[in-house]
Amino acid sequence: MSTPTFTAVLRVAEFRAMWLAEVLSVAGDQIARVALSILVFDRTDSAALTALTYALTFLPALAGGVLLGGLGDRYPRRSVMIASDLGRAVLVGLMIVPGMPLWVLCVLVAAVTLLNGPFKAAQQALLPDVLTGGKFRVGMALRNISSQAAQLIGFAGGGFMVAQWGPYVALGVNANTFIASAALLLLLKRRPAAAPRDGDDSEQSYLASIAAGARLVAKVPALRTLLALNWLAGFYVVAEGLAAPYSDEIGAGAAAVGLLMAADPLGSVIGAAVFGRWVSEETNVRALGVLGIAAGIPLILLALRPGLIVSLLLLALSGALATGYHFQTVVQFTERLPDERRAQGTGLASSGVITVQGLGALGAGGLADVIGAANAIGVAAVLGVLVAIPIAISWARVRHTPGVRSAA
Repeated sequence: MSTPTFTAVLRVAEFRAMWLAEVLSVAGDQIARVALSILVFDRTDSAALTALTYALTFLPALAGGVLLGGLGDRYPRRSVMIASDLGRAVLVGLMIVPGMPLWVLCVLVAAVTLLNGPFKAAQQALLPDVLTGGKFRVGMALRNISSQAAQLIGFAGGGFMVAQWGPYVALGVNANTFIASAALLLLLKRRPAAAPRDGDDSEQSYLASIAAGARLVAKVPALRTLLALNWLAGFYVVAEGLAAPYSDEIGAGAAAVGLLMAADPLGSVIGAAVFGRWVSEETNVRALGVLGIAAGIPLILLALRPGLIVSLLLLALSGALATGYHFQTVVQFTERLPDERRAQGTGLASSGVITVQGLGALGAGGLADVIGAANAIGVAAVLGVLVAIPIAISWARVRHTPGVRSAA
């Protein structure tokens, strides 16, 4: 059977609504990150508080995915996504209130990030129902392309918007992207909850469902391996986080920082197009472990401090290879979960990726102060490759094992 085209995937009306809603939200999130960084720095003149605020747009996602991801199994996923969008719109709207204390602003930022968890979990769990007949994998590749492009546009547009109209206008735009997303999601079909609640609606019952979802992932070798493969991002994101000091070390200057940060996303767009459309699923699945190893090798070479052009090519190559395993890992992980645990499981996986990226960048920043940015990138990449080797061996053993059957 031939691989569905991107056009065929976009012909699915429900996916088209979800896709456009996600593009708006991703672009809006990047605009908000720029606005918040500038707003906090202008008010405090503190790099540490600015960095803390930026980190709060990532780190609470783990709690949101683990503690709230299961809502997408217990309640209709469309409803969870819409409620998350509206909640985030209100929270971002509150940030615009003049004279908002800094600590309240930080709480609001953390709360917005927390709600990303149930939204992403419900979205990921719903996609296999929307994209059938082999379209799921291609749809995931298309989402990767559009998300990376939306990030680039959001960062660039956010900087321009703040410069022209100030951070509060940019935050208002972000709030409206959530409202627009919720409106688009109203176009989705109404579906019942995947795991209807029994008579016990107590907190203990919900906490038990969280534990059950975590145990499910922990006890299935294929799910554990896919989770570990996906979390290699914690090692490979370091180059992006250290773009500014690395640019200084190779003598490229501040003007090259944006190019270095954009190289990986650009490579990801290319990788998603190649692996999603022109590499067969069978080949892609077989090569997941090898791609996990290969993605770190170009980053090791950055320790040699090559010139700007070579550095950009190495970063783009790493991004393309990483995307080759990342989106297919998500596909394999999602399809191996039973429907009634799909949101809980994917919530754990997606929020974990965000968290390990934040922790990886944080740890590498401290290491860079001691051994330099280029060396820190190289060390993180070597560690990533060493960790990826046993993961690749494990994947070769378990990739043919079936997924978990539904309890229904």
